[in-house]
Amino acid sequence: MDQELKNSILKTGTTILGIVCKDGIVMAADKQSTAGNIVMSKDSDKIKEINDNMLFAGTGMVADIQRAVKIAAAELRLKHLRSKSKPSVKQSANLLASIIYQSIRQPQMLQFMVGSLIGGVNEDGTTELYSIDPAGGLQKINEYDANFGSGMPYVLGLLERQYKKDISVKDGIELAKEAILSSTQRDTGSGYGIDVFTITKEGIKKVFKKELKSEFK
Repeated sequence: MDQELKNSILKTGTTILGIVCKDGIVMAADKQSTAGNIVMSKDSDKIKEINDNMLFAGTGMVADIQRAVKIAAAELRLKHLRSKSKPSVKQSANLLASIIYQSIRQPQMLQFMVGSLIGGVNEDGTTELYSIDPAGGLQKINEYDANFGSGMPYVLGLLERQYKKDISVKDGIELAKEAILSSTQRDTGSGYGIDVFTITKEGIKKVFKKELKSEFK
C-alpha cells in the first residue's frame, strides 16, 4: 500500500489545500485536469459542496472523485432525514473515509483511489478540517494539509515557512492564493487558475476565482 501511495502522487496531477484559521477554514485548488501529460481541462472545479455546510476537495481520478462526492452527499442526506440533525464534520469525514477504504479493498480491475480534504461547519458554529489519504486513512488537521496531489511538495514547503498559529481567515485567503500560485509555477500537473473558499460560522463562501494565463513577452 505504501508503494501505491507513492505512485499515486505521480499520477494525481493537481493541487488542493486546506488551512485552519482561528475563525474558520480556508480551502483552495488549482483549475487544471490532466490525463498523463495531456491537459484535459483548464477550468475544473476541484472543490465541491457536499451539502450546505460541507466542502470536499479531491485529488485522483475524476470519475472516482465524482462518485465519492455523490455517495457521500446521498448518505449524509439520509442520515440528516433519519436523525433530524445535520451530521457533524467529523461524522461526514468518517463516512467518506469508510467509503474509500471499502472501495479499494473490493476485488476490481480498476482501483478506486481518491485523496481528499473535508472541511465544514458544525451546528454549534465550530469549523473542522479533515484529510483522507487514498487508502482511506483519516486525520484531523490542526494547521494545514495538501493531501496527495502532485503539487503537495511545493505547497507544504511554502506553508511550513509562512503559516502562523491563530492566522485569521483574511490572511489565510492570501496565504492560500500564494501557495496555489507557487505550485502552478513549478508543478506540471497544476495550473490555469485558482479557486478559494472560506468556511466560517456564517457558512460557505467562494471568495476568490482567478484564471492564470500564459503570455508571450
